[in-house]
Amino acid sequence: MRKFNIRKVLDGLTAVSAVASASSAAQQQQAGNRETEIQETLQSEHFQLCKTVRHGFPYQPSALAFDPVQKILAIGTQTGALRLFGRPGVECYCQHDSGAAVIQLQFLINEGALVSALADDTLHLWNLRQKRPAILHSLKFNRERITFCHLPFQSKWLYVGTERGNIHIVNVESFTLSGYVIMWNKAIELSSKSHPGPVVHISDNPMDEGKLLIGFESGTVVLWDLKSKKADYRYTHDEAIHSVAWHHEGKQFICSHSDGTLTIWNVKSPTKPFQTITPHGKQLKDGKKPEPCKPILKVEYKTTRAGEPFIILSGGLSYDTVGRRPCLTVMHGKSTAVLEMDYSIVDFLTLCETPYPNDFQEPYAVVVLLEKDLVLIDLAQNGYPIFENPYPLTIHESPVTCCEYFADCPVDLIPALYSVGARQKRQGYSKKEWPISGGNWGVITQSYSEIIITGHADGSIKFWDASAITLQVLYKLKTAKVFEKSRNKDERPNTDIVDEDPYAIQIISWCPESRMLCIAGVSAHVIIYRFSKQEVTTEVIPMLEVRLLYEINDVETPDGDQVPPVPTPGTGSNPQSIVPQSHPSTSSSSSDGLRDNVPCLKVKNSPLKQSPGYQIELVIQLVWVSGEPPQQITSLAINSAYGLVVFGNCNGIAMVDYLQKTVLLNLGTIELYGSNDPYRREPRSPRKTRQPSGAGLCDINEGTVVPEDRCKSPTSAKMSRKLSLPTELKPDLDVKDNSFSRSRSSSVTSIDKESREAISALHFCETFTRKADTSPSPCLWVGTTLGTVLVIVLNLPPGGEQRLLQPVIVSPSGTILRLKGAILRMAFLDTTGSLVPPAHETWREHHEDKDEKEKAKKRRPVSVSPSSSQEISENQYAVICSEKQAKVISLPSQNCIYKQNITETSFVLRGDIVSLSNSICLACFCANGHIMTFSLPSLRPLLDVYYLPLTNMRIARTFCFTDNGQALYLVSPTEIQRLTYSQETCENLQEMLGELFTLVETPEAPNRGFFKGLFGGGAQSLDREELFGESASGKASRSLAQHIPGPGGIEGVKGAASGVVGELARARLALDERGQKLGELEEKTAAMLYSADSFSKHAHEMMLKYKDKKWYQF
Repeated sequence: MRKFNIRKVLDGLTAVSAVASASSAAQQQQAGNRETEIQETLQSEHFQLCKTVRHGFPYQPSALAFDPVQKILAIGTQTGALRLFGRPGVECYCQHDSGAAVIQLQFLINEGALVSALADDTLHLWNLRQKRPAILHSLKFNRERITFCHLPFQSKWLYVGTERGNIHIVNVESFTLSGYVIMWNKAIELSSKSHPGPVVHISDNPMDEGKLLIGFESGTVVLWDLKSKKADYRYTHDEAIHSVAWHHEGKQFICSHSDGTLTIWNVKSPTKPFQTITPHGKQLKDGKKPEPCKPILKVEYKTTRAGEPFIILSGGLSYDTVGRRPCLTVMHGKSTAVLEMDYSIVDFLTLCETPYPNDFQEPYAVVVLLEKDLVLIDLAQNGYPIFENPYPLTIHESPVTCCEYFADCPVDLIPALYSVGARQKRQGYSKKEWPISGGNWGVITQSYSEIIITGHADGSIKFWDASAITLQVLYKLKTAKVFEKSRNKDERPNTDIVDEDPYAIQIISWCPESRMLCIAGVSAHVIIYRFSKQEVTTEVIPMLEVRLLYEINDVETPDGDQVPPVPTPGTGSNPQSIVPQSHPSTSSSSSDGLRDNVPCLKVKNSPLKQSPGYQIELVIQLVWVSGEPPQQITSLAINSAYGLVVFGNCNGIAMVDYLQKTVLLNLGTIELYGSNDPYRREPRSPRKTRQPSGAGLCDINEGTVVPEDRCKSPTSAKMSRKLSLPTELKPDLDVKDNSFSRSRSSSVTSIDKESREAISALHFCETFTRKADTSPSPCLWVGTTLGTVLVIVLNLPPGGEQRLLQPVIVSPSGTILRLKGAILRMAFLDTTGSLVPPAHETWREHHEDKDEKEKAKKRRPVSVSPSSSQEISENQYAVICSEKQAKVISLPSQNCIYKQNITETSFVLRGDIVSLSNSICLACFCANGHIMTFSLPSLRPLLDVYYLPLTNMRIARTFCFTDNGQALYLVSPTEIQRLTYSQETCENLQEMLGELFTLVETPEAPNRGFFKGLFGGGAQSLDREELFGESASGKASRSLAQHIPGPGGIEGVKGAASGVVGELARARLALDERGQKLGELEEKTAAMLYSADSFSKHAHEMMLKYKDKKWYQF
């Protein structure tokens, strides 16, 4: 074996192909045995992958149901999902395997079961008595399409209406069809020549269960007598029917129609409606019919003991209200309230005090399911205020553009965020408790706090408390308020590099310990925030502008990679001196008329009032260069101990000292390499105006003569003077690529765009920067999309006042490491294999004047010189993960001691170094859908599970792992899916999940009264078993529907068989179980007898075998 070749690989001096071909076995031989001392405790059995909970608004909702006794709400979606909500913190997600849309949901009230009807003509019975609901039975209709279902309270017979106009009856216990069918041609007039259309409504008369009201789409309503199997009355109307509702006394019902009218009918007067109402129609003076309106899609008719009934409806607005928002109309007596909604109404339900349809309903709230929201209206208070929604349904308030997940945060962090967030809450909500209050919370087995941060398209950032599988919004930050909003549309195309959402958040970098927050936005802007509990007014917003450039020429060669430090002029010590009083105007242009030195967004120049919470420390913007917009930022990192923020894009990298408000580093990617560039690319200036300089490690310095009068605007010239820098001049280069501009032609070829090397990973740390180092020092590790890792040394001044006066000196180390694929993540381990976290300061209130020495102590917990405990012989390990492979490199020797090719055919989308069970591992999510974990430092594969393929960019953009085996991603535009890869969490999950079903006594039935009992009247009951049972109605046609047993099993049957409906079933089940147990006991007894018999035989054989042998012969 040619060792010299491998040595070169380990030193990072050869090309990628050599690295790929070097075997990890040889590398491990090279590294020696010192690394084997690290004991790795994680094994494959510590890992298991499972979904935990889904948060957020159900995506594309289609159906709604409520159990008035259990107080549980169910929502079905167009993708076959089922979301169940109880009290705040009790939520559940289920999925129909077919993925067909849910068209209707029906609770078996107070039974712990739910029936779902799907667009693929299947019915499913769900058992809600287990923490993860399961399907007990399914029924697939073969010949007819399901359009409407109705399950009377305390009945086991479900009425199913179809597109053909027929009604079938299903036994919900056995999920079999009854032979009793109501055929459409029997229901309508025999003289009628046309088909009445699909069944749009079924309900039984509240006072007589033997009478069934059937609504057909064409406008015909039939009152069917179940016993005599014929129609009692037929009500015909010209307009199509959308919904029907009974008055609780069973003497009247109301229909909603496609022309925006409501018709109220007396049951015994079928010839014409008792009353016709057009709620939103303009009444014409000459007695003519009002103008037609939009269809009333649903109506509910609810009575109260004390006052007038409520008529609640959706739709029905007049056609001339173009652009008006969707409305819910509440008619109560003579008053009509029109409640505008933000989104279109999918469905609504009125919540009533009683589950009995034949009693005064006493409505107290309306739950309105909108396309993208869930609203609860309080009917008992004047003005119908809404309830404050306690569920985390506002994730999608503005589309989520990025996501970060933090486990095991400092304990004071959630209370601090909650206290500043509490001030942001809206007023005017209902004073009452949230009415959906069913279920019980699970047992909290996790003691650590978790925080999710979501970045949004409108520039807002939300902090969520995600502890113990719940989700609650803590605080919302609006980053866009620092910028001027364009008042007219003409202004926008001048500066925006994106057509819409110019404030969208792309990257979030957060330090939980110091609470420093840094964001990068789509308009190439970076904002640094500091957390404060005090309100401040910022007179002038601190701002920096940076030119990041990229071009290649083969004329010049780069200079050496060391940069002589230049002392910062005294102005640098005063933060105000670098703040421009007036920001560059959008009219700045170069001599040839191209836009130049202009940021994409305009920062406000008026004083900004900042509430307690996150307050602006500094705004950094990349500027246009010679008519080309800045490229979007691809990586970002902040370090609170060093007071530095660094960011990069496909042009290069910039580092800013946010304490002194100065640019420390501004380099094209190629210039980072110095003379070590493996691709032999060389930077140039397009107009041969390059100034002689060191490595060009900075932005425009004072006294710079900008060639060819490129910046004529006095404001931009002033800007260039403000950026006082500790290093020399950066040449004035052009940029040739704008991959994000949509309407501009770029002079760069697609090949050049592809080969552009972007900064893809940044990591501040304290480690060995060169092979010869004897002690660690602060540095920045930079990873690029071409698989290169470069190291930049940071020379920090002492803490305290000196930190604000002396410059931070930045210089490349010359260290270059290479991997296959773009670099995604870097981390460092100490000699014991423990993670070395980046240095940070602990949070303190910034506005309080404290002793400078105290400041210094707190700001610099990390010492630059080696501590006495850090022996020179001690080493560290760099863990580097790219899109294709992971490497562990020993420092300071820079030998690659372990290597793992993660994927050959796909690529890693997200890689994180995370802690689990007091150890650490590398967790990866690949584009082919695999989730993998590897031990550290040896990179042994521990888990490889096919989870889900990358179906869209949303998953790639939002997937993230965190400590303690947690991960999440945005499963739909409105929902976060959390999962765990920890065996321990999987085992504890059952306990942590809430219970949907609780034992609640069914309220008493309404009293019939003495006279009603004596003279008849009151509710008439019906023996449905006698009518619909097999003995009376015979068997249904086998070809009509097919029964499919569900995976719920015997546990599920136990759950569903309860209450009035299930007593017989439960008794049968008990007998079956008893018989089963007796049978099992008999089998066990027989097995024991057989075992005893065989044991005695063996004992006898042994005795015969050894009977005549001496002890020494055994």
